[in-house]
Amino acid sequence: MLRLYAMPGSGNSYKVQLLANLLKIELEQINMSALDGSTRTADYLEKNPTGKLPLLELEDGRFLPESGAILAYLAEGSEFLPEDRFQRARCLGWMFFEQYSHEPAIATSRSIAVYPERAVGVSASAKQQLLDKGHAALAVMETQLQQSTYLVGDSPTIAEIALYAYTHDCETGGFALTAYPQICAWLKRIEGLVNYMKMPQGH
Repeated sequence: MLRLYAMPGSGNSYKVQLLANLLKIELEQINMSALDGSTRTADYLEKNPTGKLPLLELEDGRFLPESGAILAYLAEGSEFLPEDRFQRARCLGWMFFEQYSHEPAIATSRSIAVYPERAVGVSASAKQQLLDKGHAALAVMETQLQQSTYLVGDSPTIAEIALYAYTHDCETGGFALTAYPQICAWLKRIEGLVNYMKMPQGH
């Protein structure tokens, strides 16, 4: 059985949990935390030198880090990873967008709100910069969703999973979604998928 090292309440871990549930892939889950030092132990660093979560352990003992890479691995051969070369590249493009333009602002704002220790030393101007960058990313998504049902055409892909995880809880970080009706409708479509699961809470 596949084994997932994950942090409850983490959007990155949730991405993998959600896709696995949608695809009915059974995972043995090992709950850990990036906040208590458990990901910095010699044992865990041997598995994943970056000391980050999530981490997927394959049946043959190999380890696969990074949520986006894990999504691509689990989705191989499924409807969540397009077969068409161009559509697959577009899907990956949205995942790179999530990591470079979306998560650094939206996930960081949420983290500051949820974990008090991560708010220490963060100035009001820094928080505002995060909000500005996050709204810019949301505006890009809103524009795309005015043109298509999902980010890559008419069916959900791992791009949806990657961007849903932190977008659906972005109001926790101070982002009001009232200005983004297409995103709100998109969130409901994802939540209506068969075998959808809510994010496990860890805080």
